[in-house]
Amino acid sequence: MPSKKPLIEKKRRRGPPFKLKFTEVAAAELTNLKSHAGLKVRYKAVLTSLAYLEVDPKHPSLNTHEFSSKKGPDNAKVFEAYAQNRTPGAFRIFFCYGPDGDEITILAITSHP
Repeated sequence: MPSKKPLIEKKRRRGPPFKLKFTEVAAAELTNLKSHAGLKVRYKAVLTSLAYLEVDPKHPSLNTHEFSSKKGPDNAKVFEAYAQNRTPGAFRIFFCYGPDGDEITILAITSHP
């Protein structure tokens, strides 16, 4: 019996994953999350989102979208990805592509206001 093929095949990014670079601010925020025992669940959510971001920045769980009120280095577009959903003070990851084609620069990791 032939296997059923899905109606729509998901397109996956080909090639190696992106390399994540962290600004000093983002690295400090990640270290702060890691060092507080009360933020363990949020730290794990951020790590999971960073792993998705590294492989596929358009992964559906990230809800990635342009953050138009800020510009990145060299006037680059800034994007926002969700580390948590439907949680008071949910964490967000702000990033831009570059400086190299296979890099993503993490600008900030912060709670949603």
